[in-house]
Amino acid sequence: MPVSGGFDLRIEPWIPVRLLEGESTRVGLCELFKRAHEIEDLEIPVPPAAAGLLRVLAPIAARIAADDGDRLDDPDIAEDIDDWFRLRERVLKAGQFDPLSVDGYFGREDLEGRFDLFHPERPFLQDPRLRAECVDAKGAPNPSGVNKLVMGRPTGVNGAVLFGHFTDTAPVPVPAAEAAWHLIAQLHYGPSGQCTPRRITNERAGSGDAAPLRKSVSYFPWGPDLFTTLVLAVPSPQAEADWEAEDACPWEGDLHAPLESLPPVTWPGRMLTGRFRHAALLVPSEDGRTVTNAYLTWSTHEPPQKVRDPYQILDRRKDGDFQPREADGARALWRDLDSLLLKDSRQDDARRPPALEHLPGPLLPRLRVRAYGFDQDGQQKDSVWFRATSPQVLQWQEENDAEMAYHVKRCHAAAEKAGDRLDFAARIAWKIATDTGVDLSPKAKIKLDARKPGPWASAALTRYWPAAEKEFWHLTDTGRTAERVDKPFVDVALIALDEAIGQANRADIRVARARHRARSLLLALLQPSASD
Repeated sequence: MPVSGGFDLRIEPWIPVRLLEGESTRVGLCELFKRAHEIEDLEIPVPPAAAGLLRVLAPIAARIAADDGDRLDDPDIAEDIDDWFRLRERVLKAGQFDPLSVDGYFGREDLEGRFDLFHPERPFLQDPRLRAECVDAKGAPNPSGVNKLVMGRPTGVNGAVLFGHFTDTAPVPVPAAEAAWHLIAQLHYGPSGQCTPRRITNERAGSGDAAPLRKSVSYFPWGPDLFTTLVLAVPSPQAEADWEAEDACPWEGDLHAPLESLPPVTWPGRMLTGRFRHAALLVPSEDGRTVTNAYLTWSTHEPPQKVRDPYQILDRRKDGDFQPREADGARALWRDLDSLLLKDSRQDDARRPPALEHLPGPLLPRLRVRAYGFDQDGQQKDSVWFRATSPQVLQWQEENDAEMAYHVKRCHAAAEKAGDRLDFAARIAWKIATDTGVDLSPKAKIKLDARKPGPWASAALTRYWPAAEKEFWHLTDTGRTAERVDKPFVDVALIALDEAIGQANRADIRVARARHRARSLLLALLQPSASD
């Protein structure tokens, strides 16, 4: 396999992984696929990059994974979904990717140079035309800056210093391997709104749309080794994409003309890697080991193409339509488990990710769920990213263990109900303790001011959710499905409330009354309702 003179992602060790034997190392794309059965996990420290990388690896896995000449991305096999699932099972039984297939794909003549991060004509996932199109009014280059590329660095002269002392007045180059991570993260989670202007016609347009995964969370079935994970990450041809038309990933096809209509979303390549709204170009150092600058701008102003992402939960909106579940840095993965275990129905308020449908039965006891999320707003603000992995819970999917799936749902519902009531009770308590005009009679209605929630609600919830998670896993122990599930969550809510309010002086009658009223609101959850 010829090696290019830049930063060849096929060969360069840019992907951190942990081997099954426990050793951490870095590999290139070729080694990653050849040793996928020896790799336990990805160790990329930037979760948005990991979520994007899996969407890059999945269509490559589909190109490589085959049995007796039949590939997972073969549209002829996709015509019969049962045939496709049977093929996937045969691929999984092989236990590893064929090294000859790996070399065959990455050695394709038409892909030569396409995996080079700094190739002059077709750099990986980049648009070399930005050198000429991102210029100022005088025609001089107008790059965005390396800080704009690296997520977590401040941008602009007055940008806030949060994760390190980086400023645009003294930019610090980023190693090429890390630049590849942030390139992938930007294409999947980049902001909307103002960006570096790009001149294609006489007009210099300087705004763009949000990236396809912005402010979302992704869920992947996670196997005991990376080979299993990647094969299961290949989306089935049931997705809302054209699986009969010719498919191409960005590094496989021609550069798209930004002012032309978008090509159809085909399966699996364009569905996973062909919906970017940003264009990027990295500027390397002379030795090609670091990135010193970058261009980031818009790639198209055509309306985004609607297609179901195979790794996202869909939540029902108030208008009845569905949207991807938004990432919340304060929400633990266990609170999403019922949405991952239960089958979809017309009455459901959530749709589980297609990647978690039709999983091989023999593998279920060994499969976990990996979540990657990025808590952002829809435009420019980035709050926190996260990664979380569940225990082996997919054996509880409704198709395999309906009793346990619905028990998980009851436990989660009880936890959410107690959490909501705790939030309300703590706000009521603060109102009673601090507002001398509040009517304290038992039947009096207390009006809350959303602008003045007080400190107790936040403090109580901070204590409640970690304790509630412990109770959740305790309740989901084997053989506990018949137990009452609401009382443990009310108990930990009461403890969290008391800790948030703290010790009160005996003479402080208003705090004592506030605590009593709030505890009564929580204990009311244990009373039988009319529906019971």
